[in-house]
Amino acid sequence: MTTPPAPGSHQPIQGNPYGSPPQGNPYATSYPPQAAQPYAAQPGHPQPYAAQPGHPQPYAAQPGHPQPYAAQPGHPQPAAPYAHPQPYGAPHPGAPLMCRFCGGAPAVPVAFRAHRGILILMTFRKLDGPMCATCGLGAYRTLTTETLWQGWWSPFSLFLFTPFTLLYNLVAARKVKKLQPPVPGQHGQQIDPGVPVHRRPLAYVALVPVLWLLFMIVSGLASGS
Repeated sequence: MTTPPAPGSHQPIQGNPYGSPPQGNPYATSYPPQAAQPYAAQPGHPQPYAAQPGHPQPYAAQPGHPQPYAAQPGHPQPAAPYAHPQPYGAPHPGAPLMCRFCGGAPAVPVAFRAHRGILILMTFRKLDGPMCATCGLGAYRTLTTETLWQGWWSPFSLFLFTPFTLLYNLVAARKVKKLQPPVPGQHGQQIDPGVPVHRRPLAYVALVPVLWLLFMIVSGLASGS
């Protein structure tokens, strides 16, 4: 028998009166490891939101079922409320054309060209777009004058490109000469038309190749006779 302790004495308690402590983490779960990851891909158990064969996604494009906000034939999309304004020469449908240089009206689509020929080198320049009467006349006079004094100094330029360029500009100039000038105060800075072509000294440089060509023709006729 175990002798009880005497009154007033303290005997240490042997062992753990509350039992052995649990080993490991007392809060550990007893579920299997794969069950602790509910969203991990399990063999044979596809994800709940993954695409299943034969079951397309609810928001994916279905054949024969277009998207609700896609452009439908015959149903144009509404215009953007904060769209940028159109530049000169590209107005809204039904709006009058505006000059690409000054923004004045009326204007007409036209193109003017310039040609330069130096021996075997040739360059071409072009100004096109809607032009008013003032800016179109300035472009015509400037590019035609450039062609008259720079466009004769190669064989192809002398007999082909320069005559064609001058004739093309003459036809194009008739379109802008039919227009009324823009109303003052309703346009920006315009091209200065300057003086007519026949009053510009550089235009008479064209007489040099013309006179030389005539001299060669007369000399050939004289030698043949």
